Amino acid sequence: MRWVRALVLGVAVLAATGGVAGAGADFHGSTGAITLNQPIVGMAATPTGDGYWLVASDGGIFAFGDAEFFGSTGAIALNQPIVGMAATPTGDGYWLVASDGGIFAFGDAEFRGSIGGTERPWPVVAIGAIGDGYWLIDARTNLFGFSDVPTPPRTAEVLDVVAVAADVHPDGEGGMWAVQADGQVLAVGVEHHGDLAGQVLNQPIVGIAGTPTGDGYWLVASDGGIFAFGDAEFFGSTGAIALNQPIVGMAPTNSSDGYWLVASDGGIFAFPTGTPDPTPRSRPQLGGCDVLPADNPWNQPIDDLPAHPDSDAWIARAGADRNAHPDFGANWNGGPFGIPFVVVDDTQPDVPITFTAYGSESDPGPYPVPLDAPVEGGSDRHVLVLESTTCTLYELFAAEQVGAGWEAQSGAVFDLGTNELRPLGWTSADAAGLPILPGLVRYDEVAAGSIDHALRVTFACTQRGYVLPATHQAGVDDPSCPPMGARLRLRTDIDLSGYSGQSLVVMEALRTYGAFVADNGSSFYFSGAPDVRWSDQDLNQIKTLVGSDFEFVDTGPIRR
Repeated sequence: MRWVRALVLGVAVLAATGGVAGAGADFHGSTGAITLNQPIVGMAATPTGDGYWLVASDGGIFAFGDAEFFGSTGAIALNQPIVGMAATPTGDGYWLVASDGGIFAFGDAEFRGSIGGTERPWPVVAIGAIGDGYWLIDARTNLFGFSDVPTPPRTAEVLDVVAVAADVHPDGEGGMWAVQADGQVLAVGVEHHGDLAGQVLNQPIVGIAGTPTGDGYWLVASDGGIFAFGDAEFFGSTGAIALNQPIVGMAPTNSSDGYWLVASDGGIFAFPTGTPDPTPRSRPQLGGCDVLPADNPWNQPIDDLPAHPDSDAWIARAGADRNAHPDFGANWNGGPFGIPFVVVDDTQPDVPITFTAYGSESDPGPYPVPLDAPVEGGSDRHVLVLESTTCTLYELFAAEQVGAGWEAQSGAVFDLGTNELRPLGWTSADAAGLPILPGLVRYDEVAAGSIDHALRVTFACTQRGYVLPATHQAGVDDPSCPPMGARLRLRTDIDLSGYSGQSLVVMEALRTYGAFVADNGSSFYFSGAPDVRWSDQDLNQIKTLVGSDFEFVDTGPIRR
């Protein structure tokens, strides 16, 4: 078996020929929606390829998937910032390296030495786990070995290095590729597979990652543009996407059939999104929780269901020419907008909840709602809290933080591990008696390339009735209006070939999973979570859809 260590801005990634095969890069989570103390500077994948760590310049560590947290320098006053990390072969530890060459070892990572505390003219830019230890590389291609694998002799050629990838030959000898911002690659002790020397780039190169065979590598630019050489394959890029923060590194999967890009805010972009299961993926996850069972209506595709016999009338009443609208985005009134949520664990204290309107149809408190929980703007003032230890969802409507707790007109608690409905006739924090969080468009899902659940949509007029799984109506005696719980679908004959980016992912979800009518509001308004990473310009493509592009499907009788 041949092990390859790929370093990107100090990021080490483990891969192996004959190792565990993946099926593209799966999204396991990100810090894109978290306010960081310091920017992300790199990432490292686990040996299985089923998780990764992100590291910030203060040494803060963020673990996702099967990556475990073993410690960090986040609370330590560092002499110089952290510039990268490398995982041990077992995945049970990692090293962090600072720009002065200081080394911090966690888990089963052993301290083998450092160049911290020495006077050096060039900063360290990368660390690579190799053999039984690691190599450090500075910005002028000086290599410092703390491993049983000897470092290759230094060449006369010197680059202004921004990133390095290291390779171990089958005979135990080591080599490396170094890249500078203009895309020129220097190969030391390994084969040169090509570079971008002399080409005009839109943005500078910030990273390089080698393939498991050692017969190729990828270069990544700060705009997420990908350049593949040798046996490295192109799986996608963010080069055409308007990013909120620049890309700072990349990591290939363990079988080299995909890769992740990471931005300085910890946003993760996975390419490709993984080979789909024979049936559509139906277990959306959030905070380590499955968001409702696989057979829950929220997670079931409806692309093969027949249209409802009243679909044409309901669409006409709502407006066949009315434009659809993403009711979420990055900037409105000075900031991101949508329905926010927060994830807590079992250490979050319960606080008293006082209901001011629909207490008889609400689940009694206390709820584990932080006193500073985000509140939706406007009159609905929803508060959504996912308690990730028990995978229990708490939702409030018209919420106000008062004293040591909260006041709200209504509230509901949902066990995300069951298909249990509200009592028939009961509301929730939504007029239809449905949970809100499962239907939100979330940036992380869109960035991963697919939304595998139904969405939430509002209509200005709803009739006095509901379709399960809705349990409550809030409408009028007008059968030309859709009922609560009706399932809207983007028609399968609508051509999506002219759409792209974030909007295309949303449209594909609307075609496959549709959207539940959940509340009264502007017609064809689809709900999502606020996130500064949304591209409002991209999402404006959704506004080109009109009511007649949609239809309602028949999912059961209307209850009155």
